Amino acid sequence: MTAAERGLLLLCCQLGEADVPVLTMAQFRTLSVRAHAQSSRPAGLLRELTARDVQALGYGADAAERIAGLLAREQRLDAYLDAMHRRGFDAVTRISPAYPPAISEKMGMSAPPVLFTLGDQTLFQRRCVALVGSRALHAPGRRFAETVGRLAAEEGYVLVSGGANGADSAAQAACLAAGGSVIVFTAGRLLDCAAHAHVLYVSEGGCELPFSTPRAMSRNHLIHAMGEKTLVAQCACGTGGTWHGTLDNLRAGWSPVFVSDDGSDGSRALCVRGAQPVRELRSLTELQSEQLQFPV
Repeated sequence: MTAAERGLLLLCCQLGEADVPVLTMAQFRTLSVRAHAQSSRPAGLLRELTARDVQALGYGADAAERIAGLLAREQRLDAYLDAMHRRGFDAVTRISPAYPPAISEKMGMSAPPVLFTLGDQTLFQRRCVALVGSRALHAPGRRFAETVGRLAAEEGYVLVSGGANGADSAAQAACLAAGGSVIVFTAGRLLDCAAHAHVLYVSEGGCELPFSTPRAMSRNHLIHAMGEKTLVAQCACGTGGTWHGTLDNLRAGWSPVFVSDDGSDGSRALCVRGAQPVRELRSLTELQSEQLQFPV
């Protein structure tokens, strides 16, 4: 791990300390730019800055103390990384070549500073298709999710999901059964995930962080951004993570959205807002659409 990556981890990761006010990626970049511009430190050696150095970069006393305090956690960082590596987990920072290019390119400074992983990080570099959908699936929604998973394996895509019950699990099982690979962005504890040869588990912020609604919504954004296209197996209208995550995608344009045309209010409402209806799914590669943007 480079000095710059260690500096990013110190500044942007809680390292198991839930109450530590860490920096966002945008704040980290601002600090790096100021340090480089004033030539007080190489950008990769931010962790050597003192509170006085930080104040010299234009920060107030309180902000300088906060940043210096984060940078002083070297022993904490080493202990955290050692414990993580012993259990098979790894970290990839926003400035690492291994970081998923789809997320960094589409989300910019709102991309997570650090992703923690269990599994093969090279899956980040492959072509991906995302699948989202309800937990309580009807039979048509389950068939659609399973078809997406199978086709992903057959057509050489990595399937991206959230690992939840319902659509996620159905698509993931079908993909793995067909010999494919899966990236699972979990909203719960990465520590609770069991290693699988063809699955890359990913958590934003830390291995130990528990499920929360904000974490679930954030991981939904990552799922939509990872896919070359996103397919919606089933969606309730006006409520739930599938609905809100898909609307956020339609606003931001992270990936084209294709929704199972199951006749539901949710499907119709998403199509009004720019999703493309899918009546018969025979190929993921053949799904092509100019994603029109409508007011939501």
